[in-house]
Amino acid sequence: MAAEPLPELAAVHWRPRADAQRLDRTSLMWTAITVAHVVPFIAAGIALFLVQPLALPVSLASFAHAWVIPELYAQRGANVVRTGGSRFIRAPAGAEARSVGLLGDLVGHEARAMHAQTGLVPERGRLGVWLVGPAGAVLVRAGGGRFGRVVCYCVGVNDPSLPSGDRIAHLLLALRSDEEGFATVANLAFCGARWRVRRRLAAAMRPALDAGAAAARRLDTRAMP
Repeated sequence: MAAEPLPELAAVHWRPRADAQRLDRTSLMWTAITVAHVVPFIAAGIALFLVQPLALPVSLASFAHAWVIPELYAQRGANVVRTGGSRFIRAPAGAEARSVGLLGDLVGHEARAMHAQTGLVPERGRLGVWLVGPAGAVLVRAGGGRFGRVVCYCVGVNDPSLPSGDRIAHLLLALRSDEEGFATVANLAFCGARWRVRRRLAAAMRPALDAGAAAARRLDTRAMP
């Protein structure tokens, strides 16, 4: 739907406005940076073993670094939809229940059921399928099959005392108002393979990512000529 750009864009005026093409370039750049971090450790581990087989423990440590670096990136991405932590003030149970009820008025039955199960609200957009949590969102890009890509954003509401349902509602309304603006204002935490983030998500949240991936594939199919 047509709407005014988010007013928060003025605070990040130096950032180029996000769109599908820019997200594709961000994905390529993120992959290139990851490869630049990983390949030297793999090459060093192989070279050490070829020069001195007795240095196998050092080679294995080098390979471990090559594996851990992408995993740390993925953990940072998964953290954007964590529901706990000291950054939030726990709202009273009554306020939390009311906020979830009001959030339910904004979404359909499937989204309400998914939120009750996983704590995340799915929302289809032009850029893909969003999974919105109280302090961030995961964008599942269209297409890609099992090895599809996700973009994880850290973004929140300034009042940490709000119940989680109210925080999600604020983010959801901003997303519906200006999807590209939302992706511009939010802070990029991770861009990469969906399976890496899935492994780092809490087990209760994984069905939301799986459902988002299935919905993103349907979006990609409809977009084909």
